[in-house]
Amino acid sequence: MSDFLRSYLVVGLFGLVGIGLVGVFLGLGRLFRPDHPTPDKVENYESGVDPTGDRWSQANIRYYVFALLFVLFDVEAVFIFPWAARLEIYGGFGLVEMAIFIAILLLGLLYAWRKGVLKWV
Repeated sequence: MSDFLRSYLVVGLFGLVGIGLVGVFLGLGRLFRPDHPTPDKVENYESGVDPTGDRWSQANIRYYVFALLFVLFDVEAVFIFPWAARLEIYGGFGLVEMAIFIAILLLGLLYAWRKGVLKWV
């Protein structure tokens, strides 16, 4: 067996041992934990407010799209900070690449704005 395949075998064995340990500890926790469900314990709880109405309610899809847009622009900031810290190394090429990156994201923001996704209901 080559060293290359042996290194993958080691990684696979460690993965199996990790999965096995997680299974063992979850099983032990299930055996030893107390389990006494009552109607009060299985009731929905939301920030200290007693629940009213049905347990299931449908949320507006706009909230999810708004959250996805937040994540998108948060990830943009994650890419911009390291670039700004090392700007002198990247030079003009890095500046042009980042300008293209920001332009593409701004096009996405403009599209979302035109579609009315950013209106909070």
